[in-house]
Amino acid sequence: MTPHGLGLADPERENALLVGIIEAISAGPEVGALAARVAALIVAATATDICFVHVLDDTDRSLTLAGATAPFDREVGKISLPLGEGVAGWAAYHQRPVFILEGKENDPRYRYFPQLRGEDYTSMASVPMASSPGGLVGVLNVHTRMRREFTDRDARLLTSIGTLIAGAIHQARMHRRLAARERAHERFTEQVIQAQEAERRRLAADIHDGITQRLCSLQFHLDAAMEALADDRDFALEQLTKAHEHTHLTIAEARAAINLLRPPVLDDLGLADSLASLARSAPGVEAHVEVDQCALSEHVEIALYRIAQEAMQNVVKHAHAARIELRLFRRGSGVVLQVTDDGRGFDREAAVQDISQGGYGMGSMAERAELIGGRLEVESRPGVGTTVSATVPVS
Repeated sequence: MTPHGLGLADPERENALLVGIIEAISAGPEVGALAARVAALIVAATATDICFVHVLDDTDRSLTLAGATAPFDREVGKISLPLGEGVAGWAAYHQRPVFILEGKENDPRYRYFPQLRGEDYTSMASVPMASSPGGLVGVLNVHTRMRREFTDRDARLLTSIGTLIAGAIHQARMHRRLAARERAHERFTEQVIQAQEAERRRLAADIHDGITQRLCSLQFHLDAAMEALADDRDFALEQLTKAHEHTHLTIAEARAAINLLRPPVLDDLGLADSLASLARSAPGVEAHVEVDQCALSEHVEIALYRIAQEAMQNVVKHAHAARIELRLFRRGSGVVLQVTDDGRGFDREAAVQDISQGGYGMGSMAERAELIGGRLEVESRPGVGTTVSATVPVS
């Protein structure tokens, strides 16, 4: 930068900018609307040609174009940049401003987006937006068609603007996350009720079609045996034998129904040993188990056991794996259940799609994790294997 050159704004413009930003912040907590208003204000106050406001997404790993001046406002939400990539990504990752007077296409940090027409603009400034309570929230970029000398005053002003709106964007991001969590909670509550009703219907059907029918058949054979006992002992013995078989089948089906409601193995062995038993019972797969004794509430134990059960079924049915590793361990203030296989795997985008659409039981596992305040993560690559991790906060 050079101490000579055009100032980015005069006092009147700075005051107008400050008032405008306050009004934009007061207008509402929506990130996109705030970023769009701020972009227009910055261009007007700084005598630049265009402004882009990039905001960290919810993963805190990439920037998304959240606001832009015309004609690039139509690209909002379509441009994404991982931290460390591009000039804006570099400025965000290092939390240092970047000023390029000309020849930005020769800068190794520069990344070209055809839809943003970078070739039409000569000079640019990229400044991180950060606040002390919220940390980094994004980056603002300004561009000029003509070559522009950015001064120390320019840097201070842009940094001050970034700091001023960073707190508001941080609050807007938190509001968006809270709203999304509330919507997800509402959807999940509906799904839980639907799942409970579906489970009741299924159990009623199982009891009616299985246990009830076998009890009726058992009653028939016992009645026949009692009637024939005096006249035909061989026939009576045959009926009693069939009744005995039906008794065993009925008991097995009753136990299976009970196991669906509450796995008895949890009461007998506890979660750690139950998970170990589950992993080692998988047919045709070598199991390696590392489980820590974790004091968890009953509903959390059941949810983790069911997630492990579903993950193991996926390994047996789909992965064609030779080896699995099941781990249960503490991490910070939470507990992690991890099932890893060396099977055929699949691409990560397919995993995300499976979770959203319920494929391979991923949706069921994700819902169980969310119900207990946790989250499910899937990592996989074709030919490498798959890792399913359920992380649950515990007190």
